[in-house]
Amino acid sequence: PCKKGSDAMPTPYFEVAHLTKHFSTDESTVAAIQDVSFSLQKGQFLSILGPSGCGKTTMLRIIGGFLSPTSGDVLFNGQRINDVPAYKRKINTVFQRYALFPHLDVYDNIAFGLTLKKEPKDVIEQKVMRMLRLVSLEDYAHRNVTELSGGQQQRIAIARALAMDPDVILFDEPTSALDPEMVGEVLELMKELAHTGITMLVVTHEMGFAREVSNRVIFIDDGKIQEDEPPQELFSNPKHPRLKAFLSKML
Repeated sequence: PCKKGSDAMPTPYFEVAHLTKHFSTDESTVAAIQDVSFSLQKGQFLSILGPSGCGKTTMLRIIGGFLSPTSGDVLFNGQRINDVPAYKRKINTVFQRYALFPHLDVYDNIAFGLTLKKEPKDVIEQKVMRMLRLVSLEDYAHRNVTELSGGQQQRIAIARALAMDPDVILFDEPTSALDPEMVGEVLELMKELAHTGITMLVVTHEMGFAREVSNRVIFIDDGKIQEDEPPQELFSNPKHPRLKAFLSKML
């Protein structure tokens, strides 16, 4: 028998609704993003494409809690979280340039957020070592992070984000600061994470990766979503002239 209300659309797991962000200078006001809306269900992998300066990073910083929107909402399980500070959101961000603490070793970098939360030491150790195994760096726990390659540092940054058990993880061009030979190891780790059921939003210029791993791809230009499609459709049949131009340069 059909359950009552089974045809009703489920509440999106994660949603941004009509997000707009203005930056003001003495001379003018610039709209970094304008009326951006999309939603995701749990476990989806969304890639966000667009030229430099189109508003991608601004949007991620609002979602992560590092910037406040001029208008619009960020919603999690139907609850508005605009006023929830970054450290209290179940959303973690992996940045372009790792953002590791150079004075701490690998173990303490991963443990940092757990220590702030006053987790018991044995729980912290279990989580840190589990994360190190996940990113295949278990022998590096007591190395200084400055001794690691760029690819290894980015894997540690991912381990630190995952250690906090986020419900959503944001990646802001996680391979753009890496040497080409190190890009593959980070993308391979992200592919593995995509199969674990964590919800992921990734700003990337890696077109093959976006096409292979994403459930959906959004193209942003001029602060607006110009196309929002499954990857095969977006890459094989781009409709917007700016997306066509963008892909012709990137592919």
